[in-house]
Amino acid sequence: MGVPQSAAVSIHPKPPGRIKHVLTAALVLLLLIASAKQTEASFGELLEGIPEMMKLLREMVPPRWSYMDNILPGMLETIRMALLGTTIGAIGAIPVAIFCAGNLTPNIWVYYPARFLLNLIRTLPDLLLAAIFVAIFGLGPVPGIFALAVFSLGLIAKLTYEALETIDRGPLEAMTAVGMNRIQLIVFGVVPQLAAQFTSFVLYAFEINVRAAAVLGLVGAGGIGLYYEATLGFLEYDKTSAIILMTLVIVLLIDYASTKLREKLL
Repeated sequence: MGVPQSAAVSIHPKPPGRIKHVLTAALVLLLLIASAKQTEASFGELLEGIPEMMKLLREMVPPRWSYMDNILPGMLETIRMALLGTTIGAIGAIPVAIFCAGNLTPNIWVYYPARFLLNLIRTLPDLLLAAIFVAIFGLGPVPGIFALAVFSLGLIAKLTYEALETIDRGPLEAMTAVGMNRIQLIVFGVVPQLAAQFTSFVLYAFEINVRAAAVLGLVGAGGIGLYYEATLGFLEYDKTSAIILMTLVIVLLIDYASTKLREKLL
């Protein structure tokens, strides 16, 4: 028996009308205008600053290639800071993620405070963390490592506990039925399902930390950021461009390697 023509027509939703697109565009434009007014930003000031921007770019070209030898130790220190900070943060993120996951920690008096603490950690920007640790430990790479560790803990724990809440409950229920305890459930039921994703999260955090570690030196937390501060302070923009290019090459290499590794894991 055929479907009535009226019923067949009602199956397909109508495309949004043109008035909806117009109202959306008007709302976005209104928000942009209001934001520009509140922040006292104007396109006129932007246009007036373009000549100065071009002057700065001309001073950065060509880069001072001979300065590469001076910044290589700082770049290696930045990579070491990112590696140590990511590793410490990833280790700390494991118990935090377990406490935040409602399916593994059903007690609301545990996972709600854990999530609140995690949100508090994620609220603090890495530069503020670095400044705090510089005040505690003094200048050098140690405060940068701790800042990146706290930042990594917040990021990895957030991604991990959200992934934990989507795992297959079947193996966990079967293991519970045969009498396995909570530790055995995590080791044999959770880890195999989450290992590849967790490794992907750690690699992603490492990529971000390499970029972040390059800036932490501006507050005295070591790494290549110290060279940024020195060259910009003395208006040696050709040296600054050399640092930017070396940082770009390192970041691209790390991004390529981690992407290939994630593809194999997932």
